[in-house]
Amino acid sequence: MGGTRPSPRSLNTMSRYRFALGPGWIISHLFVGATIVAMVFFGFWQLDRLDQRRDRNDRVTARIDEPVVEVLALGDPEVYESSDGADPFEFRRVRATGTYVPDEEVLVRSRSLNAAPGSWVLTPLLLDDGTAVAVNRGWIPNSGGLEAVPDEYRAPAGEVTVTGLVRPTEQRGSFGSTDPPDGVLTDLARADVERLDQQVEADLVPFYVQLQEQDPSVGVSDPAPVPAPELDEGPHLSYAVQWFTFSSMAAVVYVLILRKRARDREREIPGPDLVPEPR
Repeated sequence: MGGTRPSPRSLNTMSRYRFALGPGWIISHLFVGATIVAMVFFGFWQLDRLDQRRDRNDRVTARIDEPVVEVLALGDPEVYESSDGADPFEFRRVRATGTYVPDEEVLVRSRSLNAAPGSWVLTPLLLDDGTAVAVNRGWIPNSGGLEAVPDEYRAPAGEVTVTGLVRPTEQRGSFGSTDPPDGVLTDLARADVERLDQQVEADLVPFYVQLQEQDPSVGVSDPAPVPAPELDEGPHLSYAVQWFTFSSMAAVVYVLILRKRARDREREIPGPDLVPEPR
């Protein structure tokens, strides 16, 4: 018994697209296939980023809703373990009472607010036990001309009570400017608590506090408090939809190109079925 033979129709289809087995077309198939796979990958990557953003938003909301605690009650974050791998204290609301040390405050460069260029003002707050916590008192305008905290933005004298969000010390990633490892600096590339600790007299706790409220209250001439992080989901879902749309369009368009090329070849080179019979 013989095996099943391809139907005339399938043989005709195979012959129509035989040109697609040429070396040039195989390279084209591989390129288009790799492009589609890459776009699908980027689509799922954006969905993963969306999940991460949602998890972060849930974590921020839960921690901000927790009761305010004294800053020294948190202890050292390095001795705690977080189940989600995040900083165990980040975005906790804390309270700290002490006196600012204006002679030791620094600027943190290249920080924008509402698209305006500026800097943060990072000021040590000396606590009753002799330790200190760095407080991000807020944002001031700076187009690059300021290398130290101007007198009009200096920290107030006297005892203050600060309420704000715990933020982890910032560290340099793969890129970005660096600060000199030695000496007394008046501005920093980032809110690097460890680097600031090298030049302040008191020992700093290993995080900083992003000021939200202060007693006595923040005046109009003080730095503008930095807003709490936005809790929107960002553009990740729309980006994922775009990548999946692009991949689908690429697949459909490429199939249409192959079909058009096959029809054009049929018009250029008559097949056996199109050769007129002799009279």
